[in-house]
Amino acid sequence: MSISSLTKFTVPLATNQSASTQGMLMPKLKFRYRVTFEGFGVSSELVELTKQVKTFKRPNPTFETITIDVYNSKINLTGKPKWEQVTCVLRDDAVGNVSKLVAEQLQKQFDFMEQSSAASGIDYKFITRLELLDGGNGSHEPAVLETWEMYGCLLSGVEYGDMDYASNDPVEITLNIMMDNALQKPQGSGVGIDVGRTQGVSAN
Repeated sequence: MSISSLTKFTVPLATNQSASTQGMLMPKLKFRYRVTFEGFGVSSELVELTKQVKTFKRPNPTFETITIDVYNSKINLTGKPKWEQVTCVLRDDAVGNVSKLVAEQLQKQFDFMEQSSAASGIDYKFITRLELLDGGNGSHEPAVLETWEMYGCLLSGVEYGDMDYASNDPVEITLNIMMDNALQKPQGSGVGIDVGRTQGVSAN
């Protein structure tokens, strides 16, 4: 009897919307994720970046708005989309693998010694992939619950942080990452799936 009561810990819905015995769905948890990079820096081994990630912000899209004035009112339409930059905080390891990779990426974007810029974006842009996981590890392969793939990435800024004699915290490096495009891929569907074009010509 006590176990059956746990199925009632959710918002009651109409019978045609959800099973009466369905409890609350398991949420995605913030600490179950991994971040991987492709084409970052010049070294072929990039797993150190993945292992040293502390926090990562998911991409947020915003739309410019187009306002059309009509007789007694206004109609709002969506303009060009823009992906806000994301931040990735890394722990700086004692061996220096993380700081070395970050320095390589910065040098790809701009040669600080020769004061020379890259010829085109393809020379230095990379791919960032964020995967939300179910908690599997070891002999249990983790299941990917959601994937964010960010294309045309570059570092818009790097913060190496400060030193503090009174602190026990590890040294951190914060990456500010800009992107040209991002695709969200939840289980089964998502922005990465072609949804076709809406039929009709009505403005709203």
